[in-house]
Amino acid sequence: MTSTPVDLRTPIPLSPLLRLLILTQLAFNIGFFAVLPFLSEHLGQAVGMAGWLVGFVLGLRTFSQQGLFVVGGALADRYGIRPVVLAGCVLRIAGFGWLGYAERTGAVIGAVLLIGFAAALFSPAVESEVARQAVVHEEAGGGRTRVLALFTVAGQAGAFVGPLLGAVLLSVDFRAVCLTGAGVFVLVLAGHAWMLPQHIPGRQRVRLKGGLGALVRNRRFLALCCAYGAYLLAYNQLYLALPDEVERATGSQSALAWLFALSSLLVVTAQLPVTRWAGSRLSLRRSMVAGLLLIGAGFAVVAVSRPADWTGTAGLLPSAGFVVLLTFGQMLVAPVARAWVPDLAEEGRPGLYTGALSSVSGLIVLVGSSATGSLLDAGLPAAVLWLVLTAVPIAAIGLLPRR
Repeated sequence: MTSTPVDLRTPIPLSPLLRLLILTQLAFNIGFFAVLPFLSEHLGQAVGMAGWLVGFVLGLRTFSQQGLFVVGGALADRYGIRPVVLAGCVLRIAGFGWLGYAERTGAVIGAVLLIGFAAALFSPAVESEVARQAVVHEEAGGGRTRVLALFTVAGQAGAFVGPLLGAVLLSVDFRAVCLTGAGVFVLVLAGHAWMLPQHIPGRQRVRLKGGLGALVRNRRFLALCCAYGAYLLAYNQLYLALPDEVERATGSQSALAWLFALSSLLVVTAQLPVTRWAGSRLSLRRSMVAGLLLIGAGFAVVAVSRPADWTGTAGLLPSAGFVVLLTFGQMLVAPVARAWVPDLAEEGRPGLYTGALSSVSGLIVLVGSSATGSLLDAGLPAAVLWLVLTAVPIAAIGLLPRR
């Protein structure tokens, strides 16, 4: 299936609800990415965690978020998105506040779990409704993947602003970064309490019981989940393997904020053209194949260059190449995976299936991040680690369901 080509010069007609949900993603990511890019360094230096434990905590954050999406999605199907989104915002505020004052491993883990579970509530509710509205938009003559691409652009605009805001606040301390992130979600909570509808026309409310059994028997959907999980594990290396490589090349992690900004700027400027091009030429499966190949190529760039042991500006070039290729791969994979879910989901359970997509991938990231952290601590040649990471997205191609 290919998306209907849409002229980029034509504005996308969005309903007020879609506008609100897309702006929601922008605000979520400003608050979140003001904190996350600097968490690894904080845990390793200020808290004093070993590399494997940092990797485990980062994976635990992803799992408590992505892994529990299935819970938040099922709750959204049962109770509607408004109460689930509001509850998630409250928990995210509490989690960021706690993380800002956490000084022991147990407290850090508790705060990270709370931060992750907050997103497990509000993100599948928002994402499933955007995907459902995108199908309606497609039936009205628009492009489904284009709506989801615009959602991705909003998220990446937030991911662009967030690290820059965090880098400025880090000159004060990490606590200031966390409290500012919490403040952003206070504003989000207030805005959604005022504007988010109590009931959305066309969104059914179903019982919690009975949906999971059909889901676990849906082999094509589970295959998509596993392939998406491999992509997410690769993407997670922006926060684990990349900081280590940047510090090796430059002696600090200060360039990380600019690399994250580069990634976000690419998505903001190129996501819609890439989506239009792919939608007019590639099926959903082929688009994901192309994206995974680009991601694998990004890891290979660093693996091939590592024996040269470049430092300084030259040493950052392979990392920049990795970020660029990973980002273009993300542009092809992420919107298409979300667009594919409604075709595979059971009627009336968009939240459950959207959540399950992230839950399976979160489990993969939890295991994979711990393994990556162990490899970083093992003293192996860095090229070996990056070659192993190259194989992850390439292997995921074989997992994609046939249409």
